[in-house]
Amino acid sequence: MTATPGLGTPQLASPDLLRSTFRRHAAGVAVITARGVSGPVGFTATSLTSVSADPPLVSFGIGTGASSWPAVAEADHVGVHILGEHQSDLAATFARSGADRFGAATAWRDGPEGVPVLDDVLAWLVCRIVGRVPAGDHRIVLAEVVVGDPSGAGRPLLYHQGRFHGLRD
Repeated sequence: MTATPGLGTPQLASPDLLRSTFRRHAAGVAVITARGVSGPVGFTATSLTSVSADPPLVSFGIGTGASSWPAVAEADHVGVHILGEHQSDLAATFARSGADRFGAATAWRDGPEGVPVLDDVLAWLVCRIVGRVPAGDHRIVLAEVVVGDPSGAGRPLLYHQGRFHGLRD
């Protein structure tokens, strides 16, 4: 490996290198929900991607050690929620291990296909899972959009440098 003038010292591939690099990548914030055998589950995701318009497909990553993984592994459908900049507390709740994610502070309802749908989000989708692809210590979940509502008001919540931020002009 050789150094490139004007660049820092290159590092060999490692989990820390990947984490450090992606802290510099601003990402939209979503919450993924599913109905588990013991009730609703959910987690904050910054890995949400639009995959295809026809058919309408999305993907997201989830760690196989995550508390929500067993439900997502068995679920037929998931909810995908795009959070607004006013929802950093909600994002933090769904990101925190051991949090009461569907407690009194979380406004939600049973949506189509029995999927938990969060209130007051910028947009939500209910999607049918069509694939779970092994990817290291994660799974990439592919899901086809069934129904949704993109009409929420506000600006998106972003994640950058380990913190939630609003979008600036």
